[in-house]
Formats: sequence, structure tokens, C-alpha cells
Amino acid sequence: MDDRIKDATVTVVFVIILIFVFVINIIVKDKEISNSERRKLALFPKINKENITDGNLSEDFEKYFSDQFVGRDRFRSLKSFISLNIFRQKDNNALFVKDNSIYKMEYKLNEKNLQKSASKIEEVYNKYLKDMNVYYGIIPDKNYYLTDDHLKLNYEKVEEVMKKYLKDLKYIEISDYLDLSDYYRTDLHWKQENLSKVVNRLQTELQLENFNLQEYEQKDWGDFYGAYYGQLGMNIEPDKIYALTNEEIENCITYNFESQKKGRVYQEKGTSDRYDIYLSGAVPIIRIDNLNSKSNKELILFRDSFGSSLAPLLINNYKTITLVDIRYISSKILEQYIDFTNQDVLFLYSTLILNQNVLK
Repeated sequence: MDDRIKDATVTVVFVIILIFVFVINIIVKDKEISNSERRKLALFPKINKENITDGNLSEDFEKYFSDQFVGRDRFRSLKSFISLNIFRQKDNNALFVKDNSIYKMEYKLNEKNLQKSASKIEEVYNKYLKDMNVYYGIIPDKNYYLTDDHLKLNYEKVEEVMKKYLKDLKYIEISDYLDLSDYYRTDLHWKQENLSKVVNRLQTELQLENFNLQEYEQKDWGDFYGAYYGQLGMNIEPDKIYALTNEEIENCITYNFESQKKGRVYQEKGTSDRYDIYLSGAVPIIRIDNLNSKSNKELILFRDSFGSSLAPLLINNYKTITLVDIRYISSKILEQYIDFTNQDVLFLYSTLILNQNVLK
């Protein structure tokens, strides 16, 4: 075949493919949310004089076409498959698969960040919490339970640094009460239905009535595609997500200080992150009021996202639990929202958060 005919044939086929893809992208309805990536997708940009003159229109179109490209998830999966299985790379975007579970190669241990995190906790203690019952615990990331040491942060070093700076707080060690099966395969978080040993450990140290799993009903909230699932872009079997509940929890009322709205302990938030069923996900301050409480005790829980699924399992011992996330609100203004009197106080953070210096 003549080279010119070959070139013309390739060109025609390529143009036909481009036109076909273009037409398909026009026909297929735009998606508002990517369930796999757990985020909102870019929609068709508004075309107006302001967008054109400030130069943002082309960037908005680029984001739109990237997000709404037909078969995008398949291409992402193909990229991950080629990276991990063809080129034999150890990871794809710092994520890797082991025994059908997804893990993330986290940043190396940053001792300066640990010191800053500990100093922030100490600052909060000195400002508000002296002469109160104050405890802290450290939640290991799930890599800690892998056998390969180079894939995990040095948990013992994290403990060492925190103990050095938090001498006035009582440390509650919980790493021995967890294992790999207690974490989601597609996400970084722990499973609420597997926390009975951790809850009992905390309650023993706080001198509370111990947790009894038999007193809870396990409610199925469906399939859970975790954060790592969306970031990796491979077809991994989803987790199941459950919520432990009983009549006492169902009768509790929550109050979100940011939205100034009341709600339930477990409810759909309308986001692509199913983990947000626990106490509405990431919010600066939220309070749980136990309307059936037989106790007048109160707890203040300084926490990250792991605390959202833990707190409901502690409410049977308290009249009120106030959850504070000082990643999203400055610790300097907490007295505007919380009356610090004679509460139990628990700081509970994952190694990932302590290693990032994100506490305000």
C-alpha cells in the first residue's frame, strides 16, 4: 500500500474517532458527583464577559472536559493497572494494593510537626483545661499493622514525642486493641462495628461503664467506596459501612455550631463520602445531647475524623459530648462556644494528623 494512502487512512480513522468521542461527550448527560473520587465534578462553565476578560474561561473549560470525559473512570483504572501491573511500579500516586486492600505511602515522620501538634494540645490544656480530667490517645494509621517497616510511620517515635510534651495529660495506649481487620480496605478510617475493645479501653481509663456490643443493633448503610478507592482509580471491591445504634442513640439530638442546626447522630449528609453519616462528617464543633442520660457527666472530645464514629459509642456514659475539631476552628476562640467547667476531656488524634501540623 502506498505510504500516502496509509497516512490518509490513519488520519481519517483518527478524525472519525475524535468526532465519535466528541459526539458521545455531547450526548451523555454531565455528572455532578464522582462516587469513585468522592468529589463534585466541574460542570459546563458560565460564559460571560467577566470570565472571558479575566482569562479563567479556558481553565474552566479544561477542568470541565477533564471531569466530564466519557469513560474517565475506566481510563483512570487502566492507568493504575498499567502502572502497578505492567510497569511494576510500587505505587500509583503514593497508593498501593496489598491483599485486596489499598494503602497509602505516607510522608516520612516529621518530628518538628509532631512537636508543633503536641505544643498546640499543651496550649489548649494550659488555656482551658487545668485541674480537669484530661487524657489523650493516638490512633495508628492502618499501615502500622503491616509487616513492612518502610511502609509505615514510626509509631513508637510518635508516642515518645507526645509523651515528652504532654506530661500533664494521662496517656491511653490503644494500638494493642486494634489490628488490620479493624480498618476499611478502601479507606484510612477504622470500622465502627470493630471498636468494642478500643471503647472498653477508653472507658476503663475514664472510669466509665464498659461497652457491651450486645446492646447495639448493626445498621447497614450500604457499600462504601473509601478515599483511597477514589484516589487509586482501580476496581476494588467496596467495603460495607455500618452504624451501631440503639434506642438511646436514636433519641440523641446533635447541634452543629457552624450551621446552627439540630440533627441526628447518623444521617445522610448529601455528600459523596458515605463516612459522613457519622455526625455529619468534618465540622468544627458539634454537640451530642443524650436525652435519656442517667448521668450528668460531660465529655469534650478533641478529635479528627476518626472521632466521628467513636463518639456515639461513648454517649451512654454522658449527658453531653462536645466534639471539637481544631483543624477547622482556632483554639483561641473556643471559650466563645464552650463553657469549660468540670468535664472529662479526651484528645484523640491519628498519627496522620499529628504528623501534618494542621491543628490551629
